[in-house]
Amino acid sequence: MKQWFLASILFLLCLVSLVFVNHNATFYHKPIAEVSEIVNEEQANVTDSKENHDVVYTQLIHATLKNGEEKGSQIELTNEYSDSRAYHPKLSVGDEVFVSVEESSSGQLVGSIADIKRDQALLVVAWLFIFVLLAVGRKQGLFAMISLVVNAVIIAYALDLYIDTANVSLLVIMSGAVIVMSILSLLFVSGFKAQTYAAIIATLLGTFMLLFITMYVLDITNEQGLRFEEMSFLSRPPQAIFMAGILVGALGAVMDIGVSMSSSLFSLYEKNNAISIKDLRESGIEIGKDIMGTMTNILFFAYVSGTIPSLLLYLMNDASLGFTLSMNLSLELTRALAGGIGIVLTIPIGLYVTILFILWKQVKS
Repeated sequence: MKQWFLASILFLLCLVSLVFVNHNATFYHKPIAEVSEIVNEEQANVTDSKENHDVVYTQLIHATLKNGEEKGSQIELTNEYSDSRAYHPKLSVGDEVFVSVEESSSGQLVGSIADIKRDQALLVVAWLFIFVLLAVGRKQGLFAMISLVVNAVIIAYALDLYIDTANVSLLVIMSGAVIVMSILSLLFVSGFKAQTYAAIIATLLGTFMLLFITMYVLDITNEQGLRFEEMSFLSRPPQAIFMAGILVGALGAVMDIGVSMSSSLFSLYEKNNAISIKDLRESGIEIGKDIMGTMTNILFFAYVSGTIPSLLLYLMNDASLGFTLSMNLSLELTRALAGGIGIVLTIPIGLYVTILFILWKQVKS
C-alpha cells in the first residue's frame, strides 16, 4: 500500500511538472516564440574549399510570442539549418524558440532565433530516468538519485567558488569536493556499514594516488605531448583545471571499484564466517581481474567518444591524421590513462582495506 501511495505521488508530480514546463514561458526573461506557420522553405547546395558538400535550408516562419510586453503578437523569423545539423535544427509547427525581438520599418515584429527551448524534452528524459532508477533500484535507487543531485550541487558550488576566488586553485577546491562527494555518495547508497567505510577509504586512497602519480609523470616529462589549445579561451592556468578534471572524471570508476571489492568480500565473509584470509585475498584478486578490464574500457570509450565530432571536423578539412589525433586525443587519452591507473591501484587497496575491516570485525565479535 505504501509503495502504491509513493508511486501515485511520483506520477502526480510528473504530470504537474509536465503541465508546468509546457506553460512556463512567463517565468523566462528572454522572449519565447511558438512556431505557428512555416511560410516558405528554400534550399541551396553548398560546397566549401575542401570539397565538403552540404544542403542549407532557409525557413521563413511566423510565430507567436509567449511572454514579454508583446505577448500574443505575431513575429516573423528566419531559420537556417543544414543536412549536417551543424547549427540550428529543423523547426516544425509547435516548436518553441528563444528569440530577439525588433520592429521593422513597416511596424512588423521581426527577430532572430537565439536557441531552442528544450526543457520539455529534458524533463521527459529526466522523469524516464527517475522511474527506471526507482523501478530497478527501489530504495537504493532513491538514494542513488538523491546522491546524484547532491553531487551536482557540490560540483556547481565548487565551480562557483573557484570563479569567485581567483587566488585558490581549482584542483584544491575539487579535491575537497571529491572527498565530500565520495563520503556522501557511498553513505547514501550503501549505508553506515563497515563495508561502506572500507569502500570510502579505498576510493579516496585510489583517487588521490592516481592524482599524485599523474602530476609526477607530467612534471618529469615537462607535459610534452599535451595540447592545451582547447583550453586557450580560459583566463587561468589550464594545467590545474585539467588535473581537476582528471580527479573528478576518474572518481566514478574508482568508486565503483572500491564498492565492488568491499561488497564482494564482505558478502563472501557473511556467507562463511570461517573463510580464511588467504581465500578472501585470492577471491578478491580474481574479482579485481574480472572488473579491471571492463572499467578501463568504459573510461576509454567515455573520454574518446566525445572527441569524434572534432576528429571528423579536422579530417574533413584536410588536417593530417597525426595532427588531428594530437590536437584532439592527447588530453582525453591522458585522462583515460590516469583513470586506468586509479582503477588498477584501487583493486589491491580495496582488497587489503576490506580485509583489515573484516579482521577488525572478527576481533570485535
